[in-house]
Amino acid sequence: MYTQNTKQKFDALRGGNPVVMGIESSCDETAVAIVRGRKVLSNVVASQIDIHVKYGGVVPEVASRSHTDAILPCVDEALERAGLSLDDIDCIGVTYGAGLIGSLLVGVSTAKAISLAKNIPLVKVDHIEGHICADYIDTDLKPPFVALVASGGHTSVIRVKGYNEYETLGSTRDDAIGEAFDKVARMLGLPYPGGPQVDKLAKQGNACIKFYKHGKGVNPDLSLSYSGLKTAVVNYIHNARQRGEEICAADICASFTAEAVDLLVDTALEGVRRSKLDTIALAGGVAANSYLREKIAALGKAKGYKVVCPPLPLCTDNAAMIAVRAYFSAVEGKNYADMYLNARPGL
Repeated sequence: MYTQNTKQKFDALRGGNPVVMGIESSCDETAVAIVRGRKVLSNVVASQIDIHVKYGGVVPEVASRSHTDAILPCVDEALERAGLSLDDIDCIGVTYGAGLIGSLLVGVSTAKAISLAKNIPLVKVDHIEGHICADYIDTDLKPPFVALVASGGHTSVIRVKGYNEYETLGSTRDDAIGEAFDKVARMLGLPYPGGPQVDKLAKQGNACIKFYKHGKGVNPDLSLSYSGLKTAVVNYIHNARQRGEEICAADICASFTAEAVDLLVDTALEGVRRSKLDTIALAGGVAANSYLREKIAALGKAKGYKVVCPPLPLCTDNAAMIAVRAYFSAVEGKNYADMYLNARPGL
């Protein structure tokens, strides 16, 4: 369902330079941003960390209710910071998957309501593709390149063939790397969110513990697995505590980080080699990990690859990346959505 006039407005955006509003609510950040091309006019993020920290992780129902409270104030603030009104917005991009169903529905419903009320074209955005587009913000990065997406829910090596063309080269078979970081942090009693806490402690320790080396190296299909490494760390901690031994959390964090990241970097660089490309871009929350950024930069330089890392605030969930992804869709006439758009948590 859509009005013919709205579709005509969308078609008119091709080849232009539209002002795009992005809405992101896939997990525990309510975010709204406005961009023109790669330039961010405003980027508002309402984090739920303080809400979920008492539970040690994201509670889906609590997250969706918090999104409901925060979404419209975020829209208003994004417009105010950009010095614009809804009448100045040419297109709306919204994350419709992957993520938590209740959280996604808040963003999708809001975007559809604004689109219908103001006759603004709507674009559906894949959350993972959005993370990759964080690397375009205020840079001259152009496809083709290989993207390494690493977050709490996703670990993938993706060949970016064009602004609207993606090919997955390899992905995790079980736990995503960010999920493994969070579980290790929980075992050590570190506060939520666990990834930054592990990164902080790792800088104080030594990678002197061998948990679960990936042995044969990169898998031929470029798949990744973190379940075994996570279990090995958990067993190490359990066994040490049962023997009454004192554990060094900093060494555990440093050793776990080294093994997890080394596998990730080796797999990503193999994807670059096979693709016969010379650029790799990091994306996702784990892209903020200091060891990952240092390791891939050093190996990339040694092998002659260009490495692109997004600024730290753009690694975690934000709406600027969603708006930029929608921008590239709009200027090529891709991913138009109507009022039948629904959330797809398993996208």
